[in-house]
Amino acid sequence: MLVWLNGHFVDRDQASISIFDAGFQHGVGLFETMLARHGAIFRPEAHLARLARSAKELLLSDRLRIDPMIDALHLTLKRNNLQNARVRLTLTGGNLNLLQSQGQSQVDPTIMIVAQPPTTYPDSFFEKGVTVTIADGRDNPLHPMAGHKTINYWPRIQALQLAAAKRAGESLWLTISNHLSAGSVSNIFLVKDGSLLTPIAHGEEDPNAVRSPVLPGITRAAIIELAENLDIQTRRQLLDAQALLDADEVFLTNSSWGVLPVTAIERKQIGDGQVGDVTKQLRRAWSDLVDQETQSADL
Repeated sequence: MLVWLNGHFVDRDQASISIFDAGFQHGVGLFETMLARHGAIFRPEAHLARLARSAKELLLSDRLRIDPMIDALHLTLKRNNLQNARVRLTLTGGNLNLLQSQGQSQVDPTIMIVAQPPTTYPDSFFEKGVTVTIADGRDNPLHPMAGHKTINYWPRIQALQLAAAKRAGESLWLTISNHLSAGSVSNIFLVKDGSLLTPIAHGEEDPNAVRSPVLPGITRAAIIELAENLDIQTRRQLLDAQALLDADEVFLTNSSWGVLPVTAIERKQIGDGQVGDVTKQLRRAWSDLVDQETQSADL
């Protein structure tokens, strides 16, 4: 496997960063996980625009150039002979030692791109749905990193480990006000009386509202777009735990699995306990959209 690291391709066993890198020392960094089909990445512009916005808002870097990074993403696919892949771009604060040793006010970030075969999931996940748990932790809308895809994923990973111990496929997070936030690695949608509901994401808040801790997912945006095209009413709103329990259907979205049906929350069955029609329709539409856009990509 060849890894793209700071403008050069190196074998994965030879790839290295400074021991003074801000990502290693302090967990300073962002990342994007993307889906590739037919040798092209699905909506790379949207992924990297989100990355650049977060990097600027969090004072990590305001010098990111999106087009060259997209070229690097596709070149990484090509050099690794991958048509279908899971692609991750990681951006960290760079070598902090240069700030002192060279008297610089800022350093170039570290950028790494890794392309691997896509994650595979059992067919039963999509045919029968998964069970999810409720995480013990809470998302805090006042935390400055909330709503950004930072590399500080320890709380999320721990919640997933605890969910797996209960044979669950994901762990859902509530906010400190007990409103629905998201999954550990996903966005969440509810279906109620034929309408699609999802929590308000960072950047979608009313001007005077408290900021949302919900990541504005790229797959989430695609699902909202598809639902509107299918004349499925969609609302972004505050949702409490009871709305989750009362939903007719629940599903989760991310770049890796697309649309993942949820049929139970711990011991509480959702709806009739089967994968719902709206979920099935949107999963098919999402897969078709990915095929359409990646097959027609101008590389």
